[in-house]
Amino acid sequence: QVHVVESGGGLVHAGESLRLSCLASGSISSIDAADWYRQAPGKQREMVASVTSYGSTEYADSVKGRFTISRDDAKLAVYLQMNSLKIEDSAVYYCVVEEDLEDYWGSGIQVTVSS
Repeated sequence: QVHVVESGGGLVHAGESLRLSCLASGSISSIDAADWYRQAPGKQREMVASVTSYGSTEYADSVKGRFTISRDDAKLAVYLQMNSLKIEDSAVYYCVVEEDLEDYWGSGIQVTVSS
């Protein structure tokens, strides 16, 4: 069984920063690729950032230049540095890690940005 746990969420003011962490454990030996998704109330879940096994990254247009995804393979960890947060970044953020074409989702963590 694979466990994926997000941490680092919370309540911040617009313009501030947060760093989300995602740790994978259990029956997983490596992270091939990873993504961060988010879902705001009444909206569809959207991909925010992704990183491949080669380290290539992609970002949603709405977060380009503000968010940075990174990984620490030794720790089976993925991070999302979020700067210049906006009210519209408020959502539940989910980490997804992939190993051998299997995706494992975390349960999500709340990020709330206030004015």
